[in-house]
Amino acid sequence: MNRAPRLLLLGAVTLPVPLVACGPSGEAAHVPPVTAAAAKPAATSPAATVAKATGYAGHGSDSVPPEIIAKFAPTPLPSDVSRRIQSMLDVRAPIGSRISPDGKTLYFAWNVTGTLQIWRTDGPNKFPVQVTGGEDVTRLAEITPDGKWLVVMRDRKGEENPGLYLASTTAPSGAALEQIQHLPKVQTQLQFVSEDGKWIYFRANDKKTDSYGIYRYEIATRKKELVFGEDGLWWVADQLVDKGNRKLLLGKATGALTAEYWEWDEAQKKLSPLLGQGEREQYQVAYSATPGELIVSTPKFGDFRRLYRAKPKGKALESADVTAISPDAKHDVAGFHLDQPRKVLYYTTNESGYTRLHALDGKSYAEKKLPEIATTPGVKEDHVTTSGSSWDGRYVLVNAAAARHATTSFVLDWKTQKLTQWVTPSTPEVDTSKFTVPTLESYTARDGTKIPMFVRRPESCVRAAAQGGEPCPVVVHFHGGPESQSLPGFSTYGQIFVDAGFIWIDPNVRGSNGYGKQWLAADDGPKRLSVITDIEDAAKHVRSAFAVAGKAPKVGVMGGSYGGYSTLVAMTKFAGAFDAGVANVGMSNLLTFLLNTAPYRRALRISEYGDPEKDKEALVELSPITHIDKLNAPLLLIQGASDPRVPVGEAIQMHAALEKKGATTKMIVFPDEGHGTQKRENKVLEIGHTLDWFETHLKGKKH
Repeated sequence: MNRAPRLLLLGAVTLPVPLVACGPSGEAAHVPPVTAAAAKPAATSPAATVAKATGYAGHGSDSVPPEIIAKFAPTPLPSDVSRRIQSMLDVRAPIGSRISPDGKTLYFAWNVTGTLQIWRTDGPNKFPVQVTGGEDVTRLAEITPDGKWLVVMRDRKGEENPGLYLASTTAPSGAALEQIQHLPKVQTQLQFVSEDGKWIYFRANDKKTDSYGIYRYEIATRKKELVFGEDGLWWVADQLVDKGNRKLLLGKATGALTAEYWEWDEAQKKLSPLLGQGEREQYQVAYSATPGELIVSTPKFGDFRRLYRAKPKGKALESADVTAISPDAKHDVAGFHLDQPRKVLYYTTNESGYTRLHALDGKSYAEKKLPEIATTPGVKEDHVTTSGSSWDGRYVLVNAAAARHATTSFVLDWKTQKLTQWVTPSTPEVDTSKFTVPTLESYTARDGTKIPMFVRRPESCVRAAAQGGEPCPVVVHFHGGPESQSLPGFSTYGQIFVDAGFIWIDPNVRGSNGYGKQWLAADDGPKRLSVITDIEDAAKHVRSAFAVAGKAPKVGVMGGSYGGYSTLVAMTKFAGAFDAGVANVGMSNLLTFLLNTAPYRRALRISEYGDPEKDKEALVELSPITHIDKLNAPLLLIQGASDPRVPVGEAIQMHAALEKKGATTKMIVFPDEGHGTQKRENKVLEIGHTLDWFETHLKGKKH
């Protein structure tokens, strides 16, 4: 079983590769030239044509001159603003847990130092000990079956080119990490650790930037070898040993959400098709406990993802090949995993944004009862998930979160049937019991479609509305993806704005995950033209439904990645709908975005947004920079210089166009961040400048 932490069980689409999407298009006349320092395309390529017109090429901090990055470095915040945010960022909980084979030690990632590092605790609620350190984000990927090694992934400056390392659990405190592979501009990602603890399998795009080879590394000899090297966006979905011969269940991405599955016989060097060939369908696949059988999650046979046992025939999966093992329901199976001994199958369901955990017997698929979790007596958890189990399957990690408490970690011991809380979230000087609980509401789009949204209202705003006072300003926050979903539950980010007197709204417009495949595919390619109006309709609803005594509220818009793109669309194509905007790592031109995003992402993003040649007209119309002349409200741009997904050039060309227009605008570029801030000091600056922008332009705050 592939125990690598790549199957997302918390309500988002289960995907094999990094997916937070983004991109824009526009008119060259609006964009003054910026000299690119690297990643220059061939003079006759389509990328060269666009780069010549728009003035940037490539991505990362070396794609623009250093003086441009320095010019837009973030400025300090007032101390009172910084203090408020610092206090909220102290509220946190561990993530990405792994339990030792003997069940006595829990390892996890925690950002207490300002960036994610690995910690351990030697028993329930024991004092944690820091294992890794430094300024670079470090995540726990796996623990070896003998418990002697942690497999660690570390990135630099948000470049999303992580390296793979070993950390000894038996060496004296302070032992340095041992590098397996960490190469410039190369993604090295764990796939699995073999059940005998001998091999570490990983994938890397070191031979071709748009393809992943599968490697294995022998811990004893410190040697690596290529196992599989065909071109394609491959990953290891699962693996098994059959009569001493290892077989790899390989996934090959064919689009943002679609994939084919193949079996690679290591001994015979033979690649055989399993399912998905000749079709473009959503699948998550693993070997079952029954030889020759697979477990498959797919929406192929209905609108929602469901779990099936399947006996594929190396082609498009047919209904005759499958038997359902999860109920036929009006909600998606969000993700699943089978434990290492293949005794228990865990899966989660996404029920209107709330996450529910289920367990089945690994062979019979009969339901196994899980203990009820209630961190707060009488209050149902918003999200219950699992982050994996021990190598023998005895211990399983269960996580619970709700609107008024951060993720709390438990360990379930199947042998004793005992559920034990291991880690308690930190909440210094912040009473989370007073956090606002979001309500699930909806608004009606212009074609009559009901769009779900989660709303957080400050108590003061509720009282003001009841008494006919001034309407509170509203911030509409669009999620990234676009194949993602805004969820209820614990949110210090949203609470910061609630505490500042803003109503906070998270819509799930068409194209979001969690509402069936028709909803998810509604914005694919040129179809986005028909549903992008959901953005403007959100503002129209807020101005009407949130008015007090006939007076409409001021309305702001913000988001990151695709949410940043949505913000730019809201402020340009739908100018006048919102009173101010903050776009974080958002695409300003879908054409330049698609041509300059990292090569390993390009084909996947084209499947979501459209082909730069075939769908050029739609991409131009959907690009915020095309509509720059319509903009009539203040707009703040935030960007990381090292971003491989949405190149820094996207923000720079948008800001140049805004300045030429004479708009009220500002841009912040973090020189040491990528697709969103990771370091604490940068998070404070990002949130603080966003909050200040809305307080200035929605509340009329004077500086």
